[in-house]
Amino acid sequence: MNTESKDVRFDHKVILDLISEGSSVLDLGCGSGDLLYLLIKEKKVHGQGIEIDEQEIYKCVAKGLNVFHGDIDSGLAEFGDKSFDYVVLNQSMQQILRVDRVLKDALRVGKKIIVGFPNFAYYKSRLQMLFHGRAPVTGSLPYQWYETPNLHFLSIYDFISYCQVKQVRIERGVYIGENQKISFLPNLFARIGIFLVSRD
Repeated sequence: MNTESKDVRFDHKVILDLISEGSSVLDLGCGSGDLLYLLIKEKKVHGQGIEIDEQEIYKCVAKGLNVFHGDIDSGLAEFGDKSFDYVVLNQSMQQILRVDRVLKDALRVGKKIIVGFPNFAYYKSRLQMLFHGRAPVTGSLPYQWYETPNLHFLSIYDFISYCQVKQVRIERGVYIGENQKISFLPNLFARIGIFLVSRD
């Protein structure tokens, strides 16, 4: 990767490493398009995004990205089965209303899915709840309870359990602490979980 490390978010670096060069990528809830732009620049992917926030779409267009205005909660009916090599759902799953429906659709449309989310069981969040008795505010959960966009408060173990119940194959899990990978007790020490999953 040629991009200077200080310019790229650590979770974006992890996702960049998970995606094969020249592949097709659909980024759900792509925001301002930073990840999609990075994937196109560094991995020469054929990228497309979906975003609900019009202001963020303007930022994507300014970067020259192909992004549609849409609500991923309403489904991905316009896309055929396995029409993308990867579907990315990074830092948006906890904010969508119908998680199960969106993940099923993503697994239908993509050959592989990359899911990244803040770990609500991170030890700093637990300590804030324990000692202060208040909803946690951390680097990965920066909002006060009354302004948070998060609808679902899941942990790394919650997602692993979901995959087991729904018969989703976890091909790889990467756990991020403070700008480093975590291998020991990730449900406690990781701020973010990133998973590469698939279904036959």
